[in-house]
Amino acid sequence: MTGPATRVRRATRTSAAGVIARRVTLGAAAVMLAVIALAALAPGVLATHDPLLTDVRASLQPPSGAHWFGTDQSGRDVYSRVVFGTGRSVGIGLLATGLALLVGVIAGTLGAIAPRPVDAAAMRITDVLLAFPEFLLALLVVAVLGPGPVNVAVAVTLAALPVYVRLARARTRALSTTEYVEAARIVGVRAPVVLATHVLPGVVASVSVLAVIGVGTSILAAAGLSFLGLGPTEPTPEWGLMLSSGRNLLVQAPWVAVFPGLAITLTVVSVSVVGRALRARSEERGA
Repeated sequence: MTGPATRVRRATRTSAAGVIARRVTLGAAAVMLAVIALAALAPGVLATHDPLLTDVRASLQPPSGAHWFGTDQSGRDVYSRVVFGTGRSVGIGLLATGLALLVGVIAGTLGAIAPRPVDAAAMRITDVLLAFPEFLLALLVVAVLGPGPVNVAVAVTLAALPVYVRLARARTRALSTTEYVEAARIVGVRAPVVLATHVLPGVVASVSVLAVIGVGTSILAAAGLSFLGLGPTEPTPEWGLMLSSGRNLLVQAPWVAVFPGLAITLTVVSVSVVGRALRARSEERGA
């Protein structure tokens, strides 16, 4: 039988190993996001070819020293197209999340301080929108607005918005009843000043942590819409569009679809890892 001291040592080693594993995972995710940021901001530094240059004689070549990710059916370098597609694919996710965060904080905060009938009506609409999966809601919006990269960004923004509205409203109500906010009201600080200086910063901090994770979801939704042919059109380098163009070549030339798919997967996973780490740290501080 193992004694209490042995069990404590095992638990300590297990805990230490878990901490090290989490740090390694977080470090790998941070490095991956740094590479993605470089590819998005300066694709020419990483790319080896013109992403739009076609060469029919070099079509569907497997990965090699000349073409690291192989070539597609038009002879274009898949690696360079993945690199140049980073800015567009990630940019749509960042733009959509940023707009959803801004509008969500404003709408949720105003809803929390609005008269009860207005707040109730706004929350019922939010509840209805939350009943739909985010991708389905974005698909419905694109069906109404029509295809195109701008409409995809608008659709992803509207699909992500209800979550931020709900959280912003809840945080506004919670922070409005804290002791320091009540103290500010007692000493005569005006309500708009209390809201702007004591409540809103806490709301933004809480919603921003959720928004980091939401970036990955927005990237995935935008790529899904592009895969369905509702986003950018050929020959634009965009991950979802590249994945769609290679779906019929999985047997003959799997690299055409595999590498854009890996780019989407690694980006979403890295964003999620960093976002969850930030959320855990935020919860520890709140506790």
